[in-house]
Amino acid sequence: MLAYHLYESAHMMMSPARAMSDATHLFYKNPANPLSFTSFGRIMAASCELFERATRRYGKPAFDLPSTLVEGVRTPMLERIVWEKPFCKLIHFEKQWSGKSRQQPRVLIVAPMSGHYATLLRGTVEAFLPNHDVFVTDWVDARLVSMSETFDLDDYIDYVIDMFRHLGPSTHVMAVCQPAVPVIAAVARMEAEGDPDVPRSMTLMGGPIDTRCAPTAVNKLAEERGIDWFRRHCIVRVPLAYPGVMREVYPGFLQLSGFMAMNMDRHVEAHKDMFRHLVKGDGDSADKQRDFYDEYMAVMDLTAEYYLQTVDTVFVKHSLPKGEMMHRDKPVDLTAIRRAGLMTVEGARDDISGVGQTQAAHTLCTGLPDDLRKLYVHPEVGHYGVFNGRRFRDDIYPAVRDFIAQHEALCAVPERPAAAA
Repeated sequence: MLAYHLYESAHMMMSPARAMSDATHLFYKNPANPLSFTSFGRIMAASCELFERATRRYGKPAFDLPSTLVEGVRTPMLERIVWEKPFCKLIHFEKQWSGKSRQQPRVLIVAPMSGHYATLLRGTVEAFLPNHDVFVTDWVDARLVSMSETFDLDDYIDYVIDMFRHLGPSTHVMAVCQPAVPVIAAVARMEAEGDPDVPRSMTLMGGPIDTRCAPTAVNKLAEERGIDWFRRHCIVRVPLAYPGVMREVYPGFLQLSGFMAMNMDRHVEAHKDMFRHLVKGDGDSADKQRDFYDEYMAVMDLTAEYYLQTVDTVFVKHSLPKGEMMHRDKPVDLTAIRRAGLMTVEGARDDISGVGQTQAAHTLCTGLPDDLRKLYVHPEVGHYGVFNGRRFRDDIYPAVRDFIAQHEALCAVPERPAAAA
């Protein structure tokens, strides 16, 4: 708990300096101040803004998607919570149709529960909205949940199964990064039991199905250190002033520091560029970097039991590809998957989930016919580009859209028999 207290104390100790910096920033940005038009004034204002951003506590961002274009018509959107448990809310981006509502493929986007908020997928959601009925998992910061509630990897799988049953069998699911394992495990458990609410298709994007394939620095670290090291060095208790006080968590600020350390040169250069844009008065370029870091720096805590179980199961023991993963007292058997179509998406430049780690799902799902599979590797994107950015919009999203449309068409033919329980 000491680490969390030090983190909170550092924020409080910086408050006077932040207040002085904010006042200085306003002084040099005020158009009534002649110095604001000088090089010195712009440098001072830019310096104060970067100091403020470096010491700010970033809150949970909003999706801020009030409308979308459907067949060229601007259609209002309403965010509505349609399912809720202590650690997750399911958001429906409900189109406010004028006149008769139109039927669109129902897509559940399972956001990563790996330190960032679901709004990291804003661009992903925005791409799907025109042609799909979109639902997104909005995971809750563990420090805001009372200790009376628990959440581990088994609970995660339970949550996903419950959402499938809530949405019904005409659902297509897309798991972005970390959720690939619990999502495919949930589908396997439902298939094994002949559950009628198995989704029509699942798309796994940059997920750690088998981290023994093309292991990255992240994968090697987990395997080398072992679960006891993570328990000793990464788990702290939530301090006072939060509803989850005394809960053991993997804090978001530790996760963020790890992400930053992996590409520190890139982040330093990005902030240098922001400084130059601010001094030059290039507002558009500065705004793009502001938007990115407002999202990137907003982090949440994960429960210790979920974090440690995930590290141990996925990255240390490789239980899923070895056929040893259990969901509570039942095996997760990927050979049971026979009805849900499977698409995997990877980026050739991904330095978190190497090429082949997500593709491994095809090798493991031996009961799935070839016509229900699709494998996609983009040669030019890294981990973030798999689900966001220009290449996602122009190349990856159309491929996923077509895959979903293909499996929507299959609903007109008789369903394949469910796997035996």
